[in-house]
Amino acid sequence: MRIAVLASIAHRTPPRAYGPWEQVASTLTEGLVARGHDVTLFATADSLTSATLRAVAPTGYEEDPAVDAKVYEALHIASLYEDAERFDVISNQFDFLPLVFSRLVRTPVVTTIHGFSSERILPVYRAYDDVCHYVAISDADRRPDLTYAATIHHGLDLERFAPGSGHPGHLVFLGRIHPQKGPREAIDVALRAGVPLVIAGTVQDEAYFREVVEPLVDGVRVSYVGPVGPAERERLLGGARALLHLIDFDEPFGLAVVEALAVGTPVIAHRRGSMPEIVRHGVTGFLVAGPEEALAAVHAVGGLDRGACRADVVDRFSAARMVGQYEELFARVARRPA
Repeated sequence: MRIAVLASIAHRTPPRAYGPWEQVASTLTEGLVARGHDVTLFATADSLTSATLRAVAPTGYEEDPAVDAKVYEALHIASLYEDAERFDVISNQFDFLPLVFSRLVRTPVVTTIHGFSSERILPVYRAYDDVCHYVAISDADRRPDLTYAATIHHGLDLERFAPGSGHPGHLVFLGRIHPQKGPREAIDVALRAGVPLVIAGTVQDEAYFREVVEPLVDGVRVSYVGPVGPAERERLLGGARALLHLIDFDEPFGLAVVEALAVGTPVIAHRRGSMPEIVRHGVTGFLVAGPEEALAAVHAVGGLDRGACRADVVDRFSAARMVGQYEELFARVARRPA
């Protein structure tokens, strides 16, 4: 099958550090190539792939201020749609903007909805509900007024994640530094528990970081190490007692949660959004409703089996499972048989 994968151009595919959308696009692309499909990845020019790479943007606009996001996103999307007839199916891993061109081509468009950044973008999804094939990344993120072709949880290339020992036993926060992600809540719980906390991730809200998070960073009880690449992420997660994911919004998926489980690190998460679909309460972590329950979970998490965390990811969140589900969906909607 001839498949076009349209990645985000905020970051390189795969990302050097932060970039969950680009990571999913990369994992899907490499898996489809390995299964014998003719795949073209539309991504930044510095992307790394075994597929055919088509690029307009030299690098990600989040990584180079000289790359104008609006200009290069327009050129990026156009470069695919102007050549859409070459493909049996388009996998839109980008966002809502490519939907507006979907009636102009005969090639079916399968759009993975990586979450709704705002209620204001919903009119676009509603307008193209009858022609596009939507994929939810969790059942929790489905909207009742949209039609979905499937729910496909993200998957990981498990060869990139070696099981960790849980030593030295710090707690870890991994994600965007933003109020929704709960870094301040993680700090409060860690300080009360008397367990060092390592914060890793991209600062998305500068004022929040400067005023709320940074004053509590002392390099001993609370450390901030910035965005981390794959090797450092694996080390941080593998050496942690638990990942604190005390979110203040309905998380569409939470790739960092699955990455923690992949190295055997349990997760303590607020019971919101997709978390009940990912974390098995009392087995791979704890789903909590507030700071007191989170504090109790920190003290109880040492009794969980780290091997069970890893085994659950192998069973439910592998790249092979994800790629296989997309492959089946693409074959079903393609205008030409595989």
